Amino acid sequence: MKFCKKYQEYMQGQEKKTPGVGFKKLKKILKKCRSSFQSNNHLHEGLLHLQSCPVCDGTFFPSLLKEMSDVVSCFNERARKLLELHLASGFTKYFIWFKAKLQGSHVALVQEGKDLVNYAMINAIAIRKILKKYDKVHYSKQGQAFRSQAQSMHMEILQSPWLCELMAFHINLRETNAKSEKSPALFEGCYLTFNDGKPFLSCELFDSIKLDVDLTCAICLDTVFDPVSLTCGHIFCYICACSAASVTIVDGLKAANPKERCPLCRQARVYEGAAHLDELGILLKRSCREYWEQRLQTERVERVRQAKEHWESQCRAFLGA
Repeated sequence: MKFCKKYQEYMQGQEKKTPGVGFKKLKKILKKCRSSFQSNNHLHEGLLHLQSCPVCDGTFFPSLLKEMSDVVSCFNERARKLLELHLASGFTKYFIWFKAKLQGSHVALVQEGKDLVNYAMINAIAIRKILKKYDKVHYSKQGQAFRSQAQSMHMEILQSPWLCELMAFHINLRETNAKSEKSPALFEGCYLTFNDGKPFLSCELFDSIKLDVDLTCAICLDTVFDPVSLTCGHIFCYICACSAASVTIVDGLKAANPKERCPLCRQARVYEGAAHLDELGILLKRSCREYWEQRLQTERVERVRQAKEHWESQCRAFLGA
């Protein structure tokens, strides 16, 4: 079965209406574009390495960009709600489960997670295939360039920190239920590995897609502690991210100046929407117990120091000193 038909059947089979890539529509745009190229007999084969295309610049890329944005937003929101269900406790847990109309079954959670992973993967493949088709039609590398641009705009679904959280959720659930009845798996071949003492989240996906997420903080050069993902997708220790954003732990990342940039990619406006990766934190705490205890003690001292300085400055300001 051709991928276009397979993709259409998958999207039509979704119980809830979810955004996707207009694969068939985009192929029609490219077919029309190919016809217009073939009619231009004055162009030589050696001159077909075009940097732009009037047909596609006005319709193909804007349409695909909007669809990619909708897909990523839908995936992130559904993944966030799923993990909120898993991590909730006490009365809050029962209230959220009741609101979501679930029966407290981890199997239901895992099935929702599996559906989310499939949604992410098939859309990632659809985007990759349609961009390869674009480059084939235009004898260019504009499709690759567009993909790089989309990544810099945080619209590449495989870059989503919530996919990383789902990987950690999968491993945590697998280890928790190791001795109990098996539940359906989100991923095949998903593991936390260590290479020269450095941790990586590794996952082999279908259609030759492999994810390797480096879990070393680029600021302190150690395993991320209390991990947080900036909106650009880069992961740091929370206290390191606060330091990079020139804010205290008391104020938090939301207080960061919009001009402050990510230490790695140098993008601005990446701190206010930062997300705590709680499932990843649970996984690393379980897998690196000695290291986690040492960091916990160190961070407690630093948090107390910053809190003390904060309240002293507030008191001085109040007293006019």
